[in-house]
Amino acid sequence: MTRKALLVKQRKPQKYSTREYNRCQRCGRSRAYYRKFGLCRICLRQLAHEGKIPGVKKASW
Repeated sequence: MTRKALLVKQRKPQKYSTREYNRCQRCGRSRAYYRKFGLCRICLRQLAHEGKIPGVKKASW
């Protein structure tokens, strides 16, 4: 889990655009972020397994 201070800091409008970065909307993780879904890889996988993301299937072979 992300510290609450980092979540608040990230949501504030930054003085310079290069200081802005993305975080998972569900857990706040900053790494392995998928822009298309707005989620990190871990949350994306969990929601895909539950069938909550339309068009995404569990890969199995």
